[in-house]
Amino acid sequence: MPLVPADARIDFLRRQVLMSRNIRGSRLLDVAMGGLNYQIEHHLFPSMPRPHLRRAAPLVAEYCRSLGIPYTATSLTNSYAIVIRYIDKVGLGERDPFACPLVQQRRSL
Repeated sequence: MPLVPADARIDFLRRQVLMSRNIRGSRLLDVAMGGLNYQIEHHLFPSMPRPHLRRAAPLVAEYCRSLGIPYTATSLTNSYAIVIRYIDKVGLGERDPFACPLVQQRRSL
C-alpha cells in the first residue's frame, strides 16, 4: 500500500481506504481471520462489530467508486504475494547478497 508523507494533506476517508486492503473470501475466511480481512471497513469503523464488516463492505466499495477512490480487495494468496514482494524489495532483493557493504563504502570514499 502507498506510503503518505507526514506533511501530506489527505482526508480521513482517503487515508483509511488507500492505506488498507480487504481480503476477499468466504465466511470460513471471515471466521479464520476474525473478520479482520475487512481492513478498510475496520479502519473506517473501528467500533463496528466484526460480523457486520462483511455487510458494510459493498456499501463502502460503492461509495468509494462514486468518489473515484480506489478500493483494494484481493485474494488471500495475492495478498501474501504482495507482502512477500514488498519484503523482498526492501530487504536484500534489490542488492547483491554477496556484496560487502563495508567494501562498497570504502570504494565510494
